[in-house]
Amino acid sequence: MQSNRLPEQLETERLIIRTAKPGDGALLNAALRASVAELAPWLPWVSPEPSLEASETTCRKAYGRWLLNEDLMALLFLKNSGQLIGSSGLHKPNWDLRQFEIGYWRCTGYAGQGLITEAVQALAEHALNVLQSSRVEITMDERNSASWRVAERAGFELEGTLRNERLDNHGKLRNTRVYSRVSP
Repeated sequence: MQSNRLPEQLETERLIIRTAKPGDGALLNAALRASVAELAPWLPWVSPEPSLEASETTCRKAYGRWLLNEDLMALLFLKNSGQLIGSSGLHKPNWDLRQFEIGYWRCTGYAGQGLITEAVQALAEHALNVLQSSRVEITMDERNSASWRVAERAGFELEGTLRNERLDNHGKLRNTRVYSRVSP
């Protein structure tokens, strides 16, 4: 059955994937601060480290965008402990073409457990099967091999590399790998 609404929450074997909400700012801020050294090379918005107020504003805006069906910034929680382990989401929805982009990051200490791959697979499956997406895309700096391994493990195919496509965190041109999953 096709839906025209971004999900509020999804569950996998190990994760609860839910929209960021007002009041989540402290959790988000603590996760970002603990992980900034690993995230800063790839995510320009973590440097300088966001304040508690900025993180709360991010969560409030994200919830508003979800209510408007414009974006899903999802927080990833372990089912067994409730621990925030990262973030993902369905971004840049194009409802006419039924296309979405998935982004993701993980907290320090949760590498190598397949948790982000599990979240990305769940979001991609929801987009393709419930939202009837024609295309789900992931893009990343080509130097971020951990990120492209997640995309590949989640069943995405490399479409190509866009050369000199964006600026990196140091203002230098970078190459961007583009992965996708498409409807059959």
